[in-house]
Amino acid sequence: MRKRAMKKTPLLILVIVALAASGAWAVGYRTSVGEGPDQIPVVVVSGTPHDMGLALGALMKNEITAFTPQYFEAIQKRGGERYTDSALDKAWDLQSKYMNPRYIEEMKGVAEGAGVPFDLIRRAHMVPVVSNYSCSAVAVWADASKDKHLYQIRNLDYTTRAHLQDVPMVAVYVPDEGIPHINVSFAGVIGVNTGMNAEGVTLSEVGDTPQSDSPFDLDGVHFMSMFRDILYDAHNLDQAVKMVQDAKRIKKYHYVIGDGKAPKAVKMRAHAPELLIWGDNDPQDELAPNILANIVYHAEGRDPVAFAHLKKYQGDYDADAMIQLSKAIGSLGGNLLNAVYDATALECWVAYANGAEECAYRRPYVHIKLNDYVPFNAKPENVKIEAAYP
Repeated sequence: MRKRAMKKTPLLILVIVALAASGAWAVGYRTSVGEGPDQIPVVVVSGTPHDMGLALGALMKNEITAFTPQYFEAIQKRGGERYTDSALDKAWDLQSKYMNPRYIEEMKGVAEGAGVPFDLIRRAHMVPVVSNYSCSAVAVWADASKDKHLYQIRNLDYTTRAHLQDVPMVAVYVPDEGIPHINVSFAGVIGVNTGMNAEGVTLSEVGDTPQSDSPFDLDGVHFMSMFRDILYDAHNLDQAVKMVQDAKRIKKYHYVIGDGKAPKAVKMRAHAPELLIWGDNDPQDELAPNILANIVYHAEGRDPVAFAHLKKYQGDYDADAMIQLSKAIGSLGGNLLNAVYDATALECWVAYANGAEECAYRRPYVHIKLNDYVPFNAKPENVKIEAAYP
């Protein structure tokens, strides 16, 4: 179960994070959304990549220092050879060649801000690289939705026994250079499983890589660092798609990439080195003839359930209907995190699993508005401060 949050005050405070030992400074603040067991920390950071990592690490220090070492101990005990320090270091050696330098700089900042070894943080970011998991992704837009907005789902189906759900974190980045963006994640994890930027570019992923493919060829870019680059740099769907096309990708995934301004989305079958791209109602889509106008989807074994829902409610989708779809395709085997986006209005609804038994699709979906935090000095009345540093 999650710990109760610290007492909150109704004032918005910009926190200047000072790390006296290093003489470094960064700007950020921590607030929260939701209540009780569904309260989610929101960390808003600004500046250079290192600045933002420094602030994020400091503001999430309690969770990072308490959770990450025990998480590693458990996963290395149960997970076998692929999670040893040497295996994760080999993955890092391959992956880091393809990472944008700002990604590594931010990771170093997180370690510094949290007061933990950089090796711990970088190895933690290699765990999803060497893992396999399944998920669901859906996008509807134009005449498929009530208000013509683009709505998008990302269900992360991954074991709840690792207790990542105990350290939820929504990070809002307002970089000095690049597009502001939101990362629905876990304490200290700067890679993107799902997120949205201020241009309305929205990202969902489905893991297709079976354990039988192991040992995986990791000489390329993993989707979590690639997604982060897309949120930083892509102003529209075409730019996002090109970034995927230009990347040397690894493993097997499906991606759904949406553009809330267009509005439009595509589905990709990214089984490296293959890359197939489908728009809506495409007879070449692998799910044909179960295809629909202004809709793309991939639900990893739950496609018939998704299609039945989409066919029934096509034209009637809003945030509530998309949340119901997200719940309908939730995995009983382990549903860690779900996000539903209105990429046109720059809003999202997020649910994390509660404990090891209660999956995310059974929890309330907590509402977050990106424009409450961007620009960085915005002062919405509904923001409440949960914690400050120091």
